[in-house]
Amino acid sequence: MRFWKMNGAGNDFIILNNLKEGLSPEALPGIARTVCQRRLSIGADGLMVVDAPERFPEADYRMRFYNADGSVGEMCGNGARCICRYGYENGLAGERQRVETTAGLVTGERIDVRRYRVRLNEPSVLRTEGSVEVGGVSWPCAYVELGNPGLPHAVVPYPDLQKADETALRELGRAIRWHPDFPKGANVNFYERLGPDTVYERTFERGVEDFTYACGTGTGSVAAVLAVRGELSADILHARMRGGELTIEVERQGDQVTALYLTGPTNIVAKGEILDEDLSF
Repeated sequence: MRFWKMNGAGNDFIILNNLKEGLSPEALPGIARTVCQRRLSIGADGLMVVDAPERFPEADYRMRFYNADGSVGEMCGNGARCICRYGYENGLAGERQRVETTAGLVTGERIDVRRYRVRLNEPSVLRTEGSVEVGGVSWPCAYVELGNPGLPHAVVPYPDLQKADETALRELGRAIRWHPDFPKGANVNFYERLGPDTVYERTFERGVEDFTYACGTGTGSVAAVLAVRGELSADILHARMRGGELTIEVERQGDQVTALYLTGPTNIVAKGEILDEDLSF
């Protein structure tokens, strides 16, 4: 199998072109679990598979997304930016493209060689206030689902996030991720305000079951919550993460978010052939 390894602000992915490989959809979760294992295989946060559109005939191609544990992801913002670069450089689409995802149609735009901008799925659920109780402590927690079916995100302010104890933060992230208030589970986005339109963010991702270096849909969810609350000066959020910086532009009508645009870097890490002998089809 031919593959590309890419990352978007440190969120890393393996990409396969199933238009050429012809792999059975039933085999893809197992492939994801094998090749995404760090140290034992290539290693990545997720597997993205280019395939033919099914629900949206106007799409240039379909993006199947699998988390590192083999579970299906509704969408991935950084993954969408990476796959748009893959699509452009492999002649699957032009500088503007339409990508079918499980959560709906996503549009992408090439800004320059390495930077891509995608329009994320709009929120189908947006609760700007709320709380969750963990270990007898109540944590303020907004909740967002992007697309339909919705990709679930908890949005949690965390003071001094940059100095947080890693073990304690991971335990809290895991507890909120599996909290019974979220039947679908949730990606947990902790954020610390650094300025009027800037945050530092850490995301504990469902399916990876750990922190990733960046999360595009998570950043979109944080931006949507802050914009609707009136906490952004121009409805633009700059988010700093371990893997780099992402920018979200929010369009809204009052409390309704009508568009979220994610811009950030992409990086082609490797191209080659997967020879992993542990793969079983």
